[in-house]
This record gives sequence, structure tokens and C-alpha cells, in this order.
Amino acid sequence: MNSPAVPQPTADTRSALRSLAVKLAAFTVAWNVIEGLGSLGFGLQDESVALLGFGADSWVEVFAALVVLWRLRAEAGQGVALERAREKRATLVIGVLLCVLAVGAMVGAGLQLFLANQPETSLPGLVISLVSLGFMGALWRAKLRVARALDSRTLMADAACSRGCLELSAVLFAGSLLGRIAPGLWWADAVAALVLALLIGREGMQTISAARKPDFTGGCCGCGH
Repeated sequence: MNSPAVPQPTADTRSALRSLAVKLAAFTVAWNVIEGLGSLGFGLQDESVALLGFGADSWVEVFAALVVLWRLRAEAGQGVALERAREKRATLVIGVLLCVLAVGAMVGAGLQLFLANQPETSLPGLVISLVSLGFMGALWRAKLRVARALDSRTLMADAACSRGCLELSAVLFAGSLLGRIAPGLWWADAVAALVLALLIGREGMQTISAARKPDFTGGCCGCGH
């Protein structure tokens, strides 16, 4: 017995959903700018490698989200030419930037462990990661609902990127919390930075791999597969 067909949204509903998707992408850009500025500022002030890596990743995410916003506006029929080749090159650049960022974070974390250097305070990382968990959690769920409603691979990839940001926020939160409740564990920030570097590096390799596929379809972080 065949399953009943899933009702498709009307043209007006699809238009409203696409408009919502554009707004969600724009909010993603705005939030990552704020998050990146705050993380880098406090990371430099407190000499926290984990917070610096988290902040740098936010700026890579800004670039990636702008690519998605450009694609969404094109799909929404607002006169923006959708040039797949240029989008593919931009996605490849994002992947390379993520890999470079991961290597830099690993080197920084290694030096921090070698020098036994402890950040002045873990409070900024705790606050930023906690706020990010709340914002990115809500954003991820909203993107996922829109992506499913429109049955869009691009939007599903965008939602997957927001889920990746959640993972990074969770790692930063865990490392900051550990450093807060047990100040003697000076290595907590460096270990959190190493885990962040591995996650960022994985995201970078997946992005490069997706961009090099013949059937590349675009999407945030090149996850459109």
C-alpha cells in the first residue's frame, strides 16, 4: 500500500517561506559578526586560544552565510544571477580558510599546553558560548523547518552548518565551564581549542570535498550534497 502523498505548499506559501529563509540567512550573518567581534576581542584580552578560534570561525561563517544569502536571493527571483562556477570557487576558498584556521588553532593550543599558560578568566567564553547555544539552537530549528517545508537541499545544507556552529558552541561552553569550576585545570582551554580545531578542520575538509564534486549544488559551507 502506497504512502499518501505529502501535500505541497502553494505558490504563495513557498514565496513566504523563501522570504523567511532569506531573513534567517541575513540574521545568521548579523549574529556571526557580533559573535566574531566579541569572541576575538575577549580572546585577545584574556589570551584564550579556544575563544580566539571560535571567533575566527565566526568570520569564516559570515563569508559562508553571505554565499548562501546570495544564492537564496537568486532563487527568490530578485534578479541576482546565479553563477555556479563562482559559487563553487567561493565554497572552495571557505574550505581552505577553515583548514588554515584549524591548523592555526592547533598550533596555538599546542603552544599553550607547552607553556602551561592559563587564560586570565573563562567567564567571557562561558557567556558567549551560552548565548550562542541559545541563538544558534533557535536558528537551526527554524532553518530546518523551512528547509523541510520547501524540500530544499540548499536550505538543508544551511541548517547543517548552523548545527555545526552549535557543536562548536557546546565545546567552548564545556571547556569554559570546566575552567570556571576548576581553575587548577589550566589545560582545559587548550584542550577545548584542540577539539574546536578538529571540528573546524573536519568542516573544512568536507567543504573542499563538496566543492570538488561534479554534481556540486552549492549551499553553506559547501554542504549542499
